[in-house]
Amino acid sequence: MPQHGTQANEIDTSRPHPARIYDYLLGGKDNYLVDQEAGDALIAAAPEVRPSVRANRDFLHRAVRYVVGSGVHQILDIGTGLPTSPNVHEIADQVSSGSRVAYVDNDPIVKVHADALLGHSGQTEVVLADLRKPRSILDHPGVRAVIDFEQPVALLLVAVLHFITDEEEPRGILAELHDALPAGSFLVLSHATDDFAERSEAQAVYNNASATMNLRSRSNIEEFFAGFELVEPGLVQVPLWRPEGQPHQTSDIGFYGGVARKAPVPGSSDW
Repeated sequence: MPQHGTQANEIDTSRPHPARIYDYLLGGKDNYLVDQEAGDALIAAAPEVRPSVRANRDFLHRAVRYVVGSGVHQILDIGTGLPTSPNVHEIADQVSSGSRVAYVDNDPIVKVHADALLGHSGQTEVVLADLRKPRSILDHPGVRAVIDFEQPVALLLVAVLHFITDEEEPRGILAELHDALPAGSFLVLSHATDDFAERSEAQAVYNNASATMNLRSRSNIEEFFAGFELVEPGLVQVPLWRPEGQPHQTSDIGFYGGVARKAPVPGSSDW
């Protein structure tokens, strides 16, 4: 997420960017020396950061399979980051072909890479927009080209809200997105936390990045699900969300994740 004053169409390679740091931690190649140095500093401050981001990515895969398997075939992925195969649309297609995905990020480099790798099949679209301005996403022609907001949508906010400060009113952002989604839609959300270990040194790495890290407690993160009904097992450390086989040792994983559904208005016939 760019700092205030950075235009969405500017590519700044002089400072580390969260999407490129994340790509580096996942073993990707779409990053710069400043991102690699920031990633190495993160690992030095918190050695568990690399298994944590991988566990978060695995959570994303399981959650996508769950929502598509539940019958929702439209996905709005905000803060998508650099393409990492298998991408969301590839995971969705493993469950049910024909899913439509709108990828949204505010880093121009993400869009350049995504456009080149994903193309435009009519079922995927890549949009440059900022989560801080949810209406600009909801009304974007590229989003509207693949997402029908009259039908249930799976909204993905995976490892992105911790780059929104409290002053930027993340709950208000979630409320606006919630209101735009019809009954039966899903929210898939993960968020970094310092509930299990002190993370001030790791947070400090982001002070020179294009977005600061805002770690939150489980109770604070759970507030983001207001208006949605969490599905089992609720909001948990990401390896514990419907694991396939034996879950990863969780003591060092600093991410919570959950999936929730928007219920119909009482008395309606939406379901």
